[in-house]
Amino acid sequence: MSDWLIYRGAGAPHDGIEHLPPPPPWRDFDGGPLVAPPAALDPSSERRLGVQRREASHHRPGETERELVNAALYLRRPLLVTGAPGSGKSTLAHSVAYELGLGRVLGWPVVSRSTLRDGLYDYDAIGRLQDLQIARATPAAAESGTPAGADPADEPGGGIGRYIRLGPLGTALLPSARPRVLLVDELDKSDIDLPNDLLNVLEEGEFRIPELERLSGSAPEVEVLSDDGAQVTVRDGRVRCRAFPFIVLTSNGERDFPAPLLRRCIHLHIPVPDKERLAAMVRAHFGEGADGRYEAVIDRFLDREPGDVRAVDQLFNAIHLTQKAGWTDEDEEETRRRLTAELMRPLDRTR
Repeated sequence: MSDWLIYRGAGAPHDGIEHLPPPPPWRDFDGGPLVAPPAALDPSSERRLGVQRREASHHRPGETERELVNAALYLRRPLLVTGAPGSGKSTLAHSVAYELGLGRVLGWPVVSRSTLRDGLYDYDAIGRLQDLQIARATPAAAESGTPAGADPADEPGGGIGRYIRLGPLGTALLPSARPRVLLVDELDKSDIDLPNDLLNVLEEGEFRIPELERLSGSAPEVEVLSDDGAQVTVRDGRVRCRAFPFIVLTSNGERDFPAPLLRRCIHLHIPVPDKERLAAMVRAHFGEGADGRYEAVIDRFLDREPGDVRAVDQLFNAIHLTQKAGWTDEDEEETRRRLTAELMRPLDRTR
């Protein structure tokens, strides 16, 4: 194993992130004030890596995957991960967060209606207006003589910050000592404009919140809620990172991305898992020796016509059903074979 690798892909947590070299001068950011470290890994990561954390060591990425993950860490660039559904694209983000101790993975599942603003922050203007109207209608507000044009920073209940919540991308860009891990899942499902809208944010490592910029003279620091559910300070209406986040952009290959986005990313293509990798995944989720017990199911999964598309989830479903149904008699063998075939039907076929 080369000494330059920070992420080793071995599944065992370590403090290698402390030895990550400084960023290139053109990717050095100076945001502040620093926010508190994120919460520990959440159940979502545990589900993806395996039922038992010790089994996470079975998720062994290949040499190219390890090298390109580390290239993204060194260069402070997003990692664009392409591959067939179920090939382990999303799991890679959780594996990096687990091994390097980077806390909860921030997830942004992209759909056709997603906009850049969805990833950065949400401002509940209607809720703020309603609360302000209710507060001014109370006897206490009337007695205090609260003027109709009061500064929003002085509103009852904490001001405008109560109505702003950072999204997953916005939270990832908060200034922190260690990089956060952000999973932007299925970017190819987005509207045609979103990849281009991301360019400036990914290049500059910052964004602005106009609603807070307008108040920077009277309220230079405002407490808002992060995607983690924690209170964080935004200064002068600007969020700028300190450690550029480790961003994984996944794509199933349903569309091409513009060259400016590709230029800003490290591109990793994950091939369809072979038998060895599938066996490792099965051990991770079903325990030691499961790959041997269910070798026939794994072989059936791999037995496909050229061009057939199957997801690893289908294999896991077939094994779990076989395990729980307890098909052992010869009379039940036909049921097992038939249901296994149905559960692992190629995704690009109907019947």
